[in-house]
Amino acid sequence: MKTPQLPELPIFRTIAAAAAELQQPAYVIGGYVRDLALGRHSKDIDVVTVGDGIALAQAVGAKLPGRGRVTVFKNFGTAMLPTKEAGEIEFVGARKESYRTDSRKPEVEAGTLEEDLARRDFTINALGLSLNPEDFGALVDRYDGMKDLASKTIRTPLGPDVTFSDDPLRMMRAIRFASQLNFDIEPDTFDAIIRNKDRIKIVSQERITVELNKIIESPTPSYGFKLLFQAGLLQLIFPKMALLHGVEKVGTHAHKDNFFHTLQVLDNVANAGGDLWLRWAAVLHDIAKPATKRFDQRVGWTFHGHEDKGARWVPGIFADLKLPQGEEMRMVQKLVKLHLRPIALVKETVTDSAIRRLLFEAGEDIDRLMLLCRADITSKDHTRKERYLRNFGQVEEKLKEVEEKDHLRSFRPVITGEIIMETFGLKPSRTVGELKEAVMEAILEGTIKNEMDEALAFLLQQGAAKGLTPSPGAALPSADTEAPLSITGSESAAPIN
Repeated sequence: MKTPQLPELPIFRTIAAAAAELQQPAYVIGGYVRDLALGRHSKDIDVVTVGDGIALAQAVGAKLPGRGRVTVFKNFGTAMLPTKEAGEIEFVGARKESYRTDSRKPEVEAGTLEEDLARRDFTINALGLSLNPEDFGALVDRYDGMKDLASKTIRTPLGPDVTFSDDPLRMMRAIRFASQLNFDIEPDTFDAIIRNKDRIKIVSQERITVELNKIIESPTPSYGFKLLFQAGLLQLIFPKMALLHGVEKVGTHAHKDNFFHTLQVLDNVANAGGDLWLRWAAVLHDIAKPATKRFDQRVGWTFHGHEDKGARWVPGIFADLKLPQGEEMRMVQKLVKLHLRPIALVKETVTDSAIRRLLFEAGEDIDRLMLLCRADITSKDHTRKERYLRNFGQVEEKLKEVEEKDHLRSFRPVITGEIIMETFGLKPSRTVGELKEAVMEAILEGTIKNEMDEALAFLLQQGAAKGLTPSPGAALPSADTEAPLSITGSESAAPIN
């Protein structure tokens, strides 16, 4: 492992000059130094000074062209200085911290460099590079962080019980770094996580979820989740997911372990480049299996309806985890609800109507859904898996064919609820919904085209069957009324073997 070298950026010399004038030793500390050693890009630069961090930031800002604009956070004793060459740099005075057992908020006071390094979470984050004229760029490594980087080990500078009890979120961070960097957690450190796991209860959900998202976004997220489960943290922060773990057996019938299956799907999505929210869909796609598990003497274990129940759970899970409640949540909910549909098409004759329905319900998320479903094929029987993937490819080809013809990603029926109410003189009611659904079904089945003449004639026919007649004076839509998008073409079948 090569010793990290400060980049040749003028800002570091400027900081060194300002620190010398103030007679305050200064150092670049933490993740930036770690990532320099690992050859990873890092945009977060933290400068620690033995003295007043805010004063140093202001002194540096005064030396920059146009006088850099310093943002001061007095409550935290920190200051932020944006720079063109190195992005934002945070300045803070060296400090030591002490915690009460019932609080995650430390009592902070000024400290030495050694005390500041000791309070860091892990040895790999307790590395520093000097910004002092006498030893500019020299490595500061009081806790063998470079050795731990070389051996790919996560270890705390002080006793791990002290480190994790002081700030319990560090238990999540240990697992997050292990997952991001593919490092091992040193055995004594991991044992301390197990001992202190209940302390996570005093940490805010927002901070926990930040770390959870970073685990999900890591190259192989299953590694992080396995560590969370083994440590007992997952059972506390996300019990619904922990319940997926385990296999139940009746006679010769046993179901697969849905926890490890979920992790395989998650890794598959990650390997395919899926973003955070598609990865969350992978995490949640089978989340309701424990709640829907039943044993049938004829067919063995079943999980009927787990996709619908899981979709209903998604808003609550997102709320509990303090995840967004808007577009991202709705997309995840949709994918959870639909994740069995494409795979079901593999097992049967693929008709245009079945494809239309899938395209209509998935809309703009059809590509995400297909990626999730391909990732969901995890059979250990390679012959069976290859057959499924081959047939799944045929479904994807059929989707492209029908989508090119019918443009269903942004499909809307030409007959709206407003048209139905005006035609028959109705107010909002169940009848209006039933008629709208009937028109939709006819279009998706290919019985009628999504064009006004055919759709209106069908509507009048359905209305008559319900004893409805057009309202006197109702301005019925004409054939010239523009349909949002047209569905054409006859049914065709493509058998899948």
